[in-house]
Amino acid sequence: FRLSGGVPGMSAQDRLTPTEVERGRTNDRIGTQLVQSAPGFSVWHIRLQPGETLPAHRHDRPYLWTVLSDGKARTRRDDGTVAEVSYRAGDTCHHAPLSPETAFVHDLTNIGLAELVFVTIEFTQEGSHS
Repeated sequence: FRLSGGVPGMSAQDRLTPTEVERGRTNDRIGTQLVQSAPGFSVWHIRLQPGETLPAHRHDRPYLWTVLSDGKARTRRDDGTVAEVSYRAGDTCHHAPLSPETAFVHDLTNIGLAELVFVTIEFTQEGSHS
């Protein structure tokens, strides 16, 4: 995947609002559908049509994602950054370590022309992602 740093032309109004950040801190739905939950992990699907947004949510546990479709998205984070990301089917990223102390909030908007599909695995117990 290719991350484009700060998005040119983005202003303060394009960032997550304080209300979105607060809602995101209590939103642990990291996908559009929880497909399996078992001791040690949860599996989520994310399916976003063009223009659709996965609302702000928190990541406070290690996780990894794999994108199943080519596409482009914009993500806004609670630290004020806004980035555009280009994905190719098969791109995978592991985010570790995360904890309640190192958690972050972000949203994800499909800014491409086709459905954007991810599988995300969140590790819910220490050591289950080693």
